[in-house]
Amino acid sequence: MTPEDDTRNQQEPWAGYDAGMPAPPGFTPPPGTPKARKSRWMVGLGALLAALIVAVTLVGLNLGTHTSAIPTISSSSGTITAPTTVGSVVDIDTSRQDFRGQVTPLGAGSGMVLTTDGEILTNNHVVEDAARISVSIPGEGTAAAKVIGVDTSDDIALLQISGMNGLDPVSIGDSSSVAVGDQVTAIGNAYGKGGTPAVVQGSVTALHRTIRAGDPGSSDSEQLNDVIQISANVVPGDSGGALLDADGNVIGIITAGPSQGGTGIGYAIPIGAAIDIVNQIRAGHGSTTILIGDRGFLGVSVETLDATTAAQLGLSDTSGVLVTGVKQGSPAAKLGIIAPAVIRSIDGTKINSKEDLGAALHVKTPGQTVAVTWVDGLGSHSGTATLAGGGPAV
Repeated sequence: MTPEDDTRNQQEPWAGYDAGMPAPPGFTPPPGTPKARKSRWMVGLGALLAALIVAVTLVGLNLGTHTSAIPTISSSSGTITAPTTVGSVVDIDTSRQDFRGQVTPLGAGSGMVLTTDGEILTNNHVVEDAARISVSIPGEGTAAAKVIGVDTSDDIALLQISGMNGLDPVSIGDSSSVAVGDQVTAIGNAYGKGGTPAVVQGSVTALHRTIRAGDPGSSDSEQLNDVIQISANVVPGDSGGALLDADGNVIGIITAGPSQGGTGIGYAIPIGAAIDIVNQIRAGHGSTTILIGDRGFLGVSVETLDATTAAQLGLSDTSGVLVTGVKQGSPAAKLGIIAPAVIRSIDGTKINSKEDLGAALHVKTPGQTVAVTWVDGLGSHSGTATLAGGGPAV
């Protein structure tokens, strides 16, 4: 697809990962791996002008055919095999743990091996809100992983797997030299099927796109800048996978694509930008968007507060978020929060959505405190909670 197809693009629904791609049946996550994030396959829409920001809606639909075979690719420099190292592109499965301690599958995505000792590059949305991560490497087996750090604004996550050495890293290319018309190959865990990475071919159709992605179950969305647009059918599960040039070098990390089959379009974050973020994480240089290590954990599950529930709780408005569960022994439980309740503010900042609550807590690390106000059937309350670790990474 070329930029001239922009009018048609604006009329299409676009899909994010968790809109239609649950974890594969039979998935059993490894024990004892905190700090991860839930898989939410983000989406975007190309525009005729590089500066145009496009709002999109996530709808999980089928998107074309992938192959499990590793094809040859013709290029100006001859014929290559993609990927150059099959084990360099990995499958990522995530799971959640409820407040009863039961572990259930959450989602699946892709990643790339960066170092021989098991650093893995993936999208932030691939591991968002999960409690455990499992990485499967072709020819090597499966291992637990933890989150080293994430960039919540640029959709990048760096993981570290345990118990594996001597891995084959991907070959990093030069994303600054990518041009419209270049032949590319997208490789990932298409539809979360696992096993040998799926491969689909295409070309670069536009550069420096600005896209906006959102979850269909939420009003929250985020903007991604300077992404590569490709004419390759990427699908749920490919997120975090590799975009290769004609010589088999990684030039991007797959992050978005459409829900409708036959459109043949996708988006990737340039690998140069991704590695810059990885290096900041490695150096421990955190910021408001780059979060290093374990994050503060309050221990509540929340939902949007609607007017009916608010009325049942004796409230005249829907400000706040509804607490539907409190983890036993958590900071919230020690503070005295009992479901159902409504959290109104954190550190004096009004909380009106799950995203607001996450943003208020994610900047905190275990051991730091937050001031919480909430209401329940007994009235209004306030208190200070000392945040714990061991919850979702971000």
